[in-house]
This record gives sequence, C-alpha cells and structure tokens, in this order.
Amino acid sequence: MLFGRVHGNAVCTIRYPGTEGVKLLVVQPLNKKMEPIGILQVAADVVQAGPGDLCVMVRAREAALAMKDEKFVPIDLALVGIVDELEVKPDGTFDYVLRIGQNYFT
Repeated sequence: MLFGRVHGNAVCTIRYPGTEGVKLLVVQPLNKKMEPIGILQVAADVVQAGPGDLCVMVRAREAALAMKDEKFVPIDLALVGIVDELEVKPDGTFDYVLRIGQNYFT
C-alpha cells in the first residue's frame, strides 16, 4: 500500500471489457514524508475520491481484486481508501490508538 494525492480525472473513450463505468483518476504517488515520488499515474477509483484527496493505493493483483464486479481486469493501480486523518510522530512512529467517533463510512 502507498499514499497518493489525486490531481484530476482521466477520460477514456475505448475501454477493456469489464472496466466500463470505472472512474479513472490521475494521482501523484507520495513517500512517507508526503513528498511526491515518481511520475503521475492513472488509478481506478473504487472509493469515490476527488481532486486534492489523500488516498491509499494498491498495486498489481490487489488493484484488480479491488474492482467490485470483475476480478480479472487489467487494472494495475487502484484507490482503495481516502485518508481522513494521519498522525505521524516526530520520531517516525505511528499512533495506532482507535479514536472514539464516526465518519460516514461507519
């Protein structure tokens, strides 16, 4: 899994069978310091992300498995989560405490 920031939409007029209706977004992969790494990439969106959202992405076979209906499609990068809150401590450790509250997914 890795982080990525959504920059915009990608539009395709001809698609592989099984990928019709899947929204494609242009994303910038990020490193653990939230700095851009590599080039912009196109990802399949299964979580209804939008421009500016910080997302969790998966690659390779896991990306194809994220598709709702078809599992055997040539998808190599998929957005599988939208980050609502991220806290990284100065020493690089993460806070794993489950906070009380809810969002619109719970």
